This record gives sequence, structure tokens and C-alpha cells, in this order.
Amino acid sequence: MINKNQDILENLGQELEKTARAPLSEFRIDQNTAMPAELRNWLVSLRLLNGVPFANLVADSELLPQESIRWFYMDRRWTDALVQGALSVGTVNSDDRIQLDAQYNAIRAELDTEERNVRRRTLAPRLAGQTGPITGFLLRSAAVSGWPGMHVRAFDVDPEEGDEARFEEDDPRRIRLLRLERLAPAVLLCLFDGVPKVVHLEEPRQGVQFGFKHEDNGNQRSATLTPRRKSDFSYLDVEDIDVPFRVGSSGVVDIRRLSAALAEHDETGAGDGLDSAEYALQLIRFPWRQVFGEVQVPPISAMFRATVAYEPMVNATFKL
Repeated sequence: MINKNQDILENLGQELEKTARAPLSEFRIDQNTAMPAELRNWLVSLRLLNGVPFANLVADSELLPQESIRWFYMDRRWTDALVQGALSVGTVNSDDRIQLDAQYNAIRAELDTEERNVRRRTLAPRLAGQTGPITGFLLRSAAVSGWPGMHVRAFDVDPEEGDEARFEEDDPRRIRLLRLERLAPAVLLCLFDGVPKVVHLEEPRQGVQFGFKHEDNGNQRSATLTPRRKSDFSYLDVEDIDVPFRVGSSGVVDIRRLSAALAEHDETGAGDGLDSAEYALQLIRFPWRQVFGEVQVPPISAMFRATVAYEPMVNATFKL
């Protein structure tokens, strides 16, 4: 007895139901579709390389050395072969294979559509049409393990806004993320629905950070600090200050000597001494951002602009 087209795919879908990774609400209901939702769910996940061994993505560790990033295009012929191989598990005889071949164009069309709706926000409209080229990168860096919540944003143009700007998910300039996952503590995989012109990798902005521009040159440690104006918290147009360390205590900052170095610039307000809050204002660091692509570097005043002036705030608070 010849199996019906739907029977082959339904049986395979039942076997794969427990391995489905994405919520079924992301996919259409089983109404006039070429395959069950469970199977469609799993195949879309497979096309985005979920479950593919890392050795099949990076053949040798030297291709992805430490502190490196590798950009790539997704080869559709490779993912098509991956899907066809998975579907072949449900075929038993030549009749099954003929029926599967007859259904494959409809299957691929559904997968193309559902692939675009991966990571779609709740209540957001569904995207229609076939997907275009898929690109991505593999990043191996201590930054991945240091900041597990790293933000990744891709754009088809270089945005003109500064670093304080917020880009909504439905911003027409943004390219959608199809997958963002840590494959290892220090390895990040990202897939884009298109070819980005500019990509931003940024530290999470959940907390305030303090520190210096730090460099390690073998056994010698050095750091610099750009002084800020006390009045409006902006950077001074002067050379960076060399941060002094205590003798015999590597990595411990000599606060007294640092205060004297800041006092050489009157606009820092360090001439009459700095309290802990004023030190914090001098040492605050904005979230680190790495930009890849063709960008136009804006002036520092466009990227970071103080919204609270320290001196007027103190005068108003303490009625000075």
C-alpha cells in the first residue's frame, strides 16, 4: 500500500516533536500546510544550524583563533542538503522518495517563510515572502564570556544617532537577528536575515562602570585617564593622564598622586581636593562598543552628552 504524502511527514513530525526548540506559537497552525508544525519547527531550527556539531561549522580551531571574528554567508545548497537528509529518514521505499520529491518545493517554500519569523516578537505582524541571503559571524573572545548579555545590532545603513540612541526592533534600518547563541563560554554565533552594512557589538547597559584605559605590556602595567570638566562632565581637550600605581603593589592606583595629576588642570575642580563622588565622575566609563563596517565616526559630543551638570546640581542641593 502506498503511503499518502502527508502520512510520511506526519510520522516523522511525531518523532521529532520532543526535540522542537522554538515555541510552536511561532509557526502557523496545521491548516493547508505541507507538513506538521512540529516538523516545520524542527527543520527551521536545523536550517539555522541548531544541533549541527561545532566541528562541522569550524573544521579546525586555528580557523577561529582566540580574540578573532569570522564573517560568512550561509550556503543554501548546504542547508538544503541538510533538510533533505533529515526528511529522508521518513522514507522507506522508492514510492516514498517519489512522493517526498513531489512535496519538496512546497516544503521549502514554507521553511523560507517560517525562517523569517524566528525570534518574532509577540503580537508583531508575521513576515511574508522568501528569505534572502543569510549572513553571520563567529566571535571567539573573552568579551563573550565576560559579558554574556552582549548586545548585537545590525544595520543596512550607518545610523547617524549617537550611542545614547535606542533602536527599536521594527526600525526599518535594522536587519533582523535569526539566531544569537553562545556555542561555548567564549564563542558567539550570530545569524542575520540579510547582508548588514554596519554591525554593533556592545556591552550591556545595566550597570555603571568605572576604570581607566588599560594596557598590559608584558610585566609592565600601564593605564591612562582622560580628565573631565567639573561643570558639565565633558572631556577636556588635553593629553591623557598617566595613572600612577603604588610602588610594590601592581595594579593598585596611587590615589594621592592621581589627584595631584588631575589638579594640574583647573577645569577638573581637583585643585581643592576631590571627594569620592567627584572621583567617581572622573572614572566613569561608558559601555564598550565595537563597530564593524563602513562607518562615519561622529564627534565625541554627539556620542556622549552629559544630561546633569555636577556643579549646578551640588549648588542647588546644598543651597551654596
